[in-house]
Amino acid sequence: MALFGLVYWRTGGSTLENAKLIFFTVIPVFLIGPIAGVYVDRWDRRRTMYACDLLRAVLILIIPLILPFIKNLMPVYLLIFIVFALSRFFVPAKLSIIPEIVETSDLLLANSLINITGMIATIMGFGVSGLLVEWLGAESGFYLDALSFLVSASLIFLITEKHAASMDLRKMGREIVEVIKKSVIQEIKDGALYFINNKDIRAVSGIIFILSSAAGAVYVVMIVFIQKALHSATKDLGLLVMFIGIGLFLGSLIYGRFGSRVSRYRIIFVSLILNGIILLVFVTVLYHYPHFWSAAILSLAMGFIVSPILIASNNIIQNVSANNMLGKVFSSIEMVIHLGFLLFMLIAGILAEKSSESLILIAVGSIVILTGIINLICYRKINWLDN
Repeated sequence: MALFGLVYWRTGGSTLENAKLIFFTVIPVFLIGPIAGVYVDRWDRRRTMYACDLLRAVLILIIPLILPFIKNLMPVYLLIFIVFALSRFFVPAKLSIIPEIVETSDLLLANSLINITGMIATIMGFGVSGLLVEWLGAESGFYLDALSFLVSASLIFLITEKHAASMDLRKMGREIVEVIKKSVIQEIKDGALYFINNKDIRAVSGIIFILSSAAGAVYVVMIVFIQKALHSATKDLGLLVMFIGIGLFLGSLIYGRFGSRVSRYRIIFVSLILNGIILLVFVTVLYHYPHFWSAAILSLAMGFIVSPILIASNNIIQNVSANNMLGKVFSSIEMVIHLGFLLFMLIAGILAEKSSESLILIAVGSIVILTGIINLICYRKINWLDN
């Protein structure tokens, strides 16, 4: 929010500057992601996480300090590029460390709790940070952001491993020699082959690609659709995002409590079908009866239904992946997510120039439903092993 506020106050809300900002936040996924996955599997994951947070705190702190001395925002964008490059190490390390600090039987609950805290942060981020930045200014927002990274680093530092590592010097020596002998390029190739050859990882990545593609297509079109339907520029959009966040929070809470009783794959496919249906209902209701509270209730339901997909997908990957491959696998998943989102955001944006927003949203919802039904039928036929 501080970044968007800075762009608005410095440039008057330039679309081009906002596009540059988004570009510098996304491009590290493709440039740094594959390399980051290799090193996440080589390094101690806890140290990687708090080191990333400390570095990000310093870089964010630099931004308000240099603002009085720069005429354009390019130095800020370069700092943001580095910050998001560090995030490419942090995210796979965070997802990979979970099996190291909890028992296998608690993985589903642990992933749910992580999802819950993420949703709380999302709700507070959209609901509170916007007001704080508006009230205190973008510079103060950067100071608060740097402080949040410092707090995060301190909490991560206190994490203890599930099992204390034994000091086997011979084993450590052999591992160090193997790491040195194997090049980063070779490890990237090994990670790609592992990703491709694992049936469950392929299945989950395909599901995530479909979901992120649908999210990208919906994202760029839904904004205009809601603005036109509710005759509001930003107020209703922000509130509806909060309702989606509340739905994600409640869905994560309930799925974390009862999700172990249901097949992971089945819950993913059923959730896809239900999300497609809710999207169709959302478009139809808002088109004919444009009232905020009907949109809010459906947004909450959408968030509630999508949360099991995210949790179950992470849980499957953690269960089927070797520990020394988790960083590379989650880095690859991040690339899949961003590729699907950006590609179909662009396609939907182009199509929206020639077609109505409601028609595109109905098409996306129908494709999601069809995908869920086909996969559910295939799942029953080949009886995939549940994780």
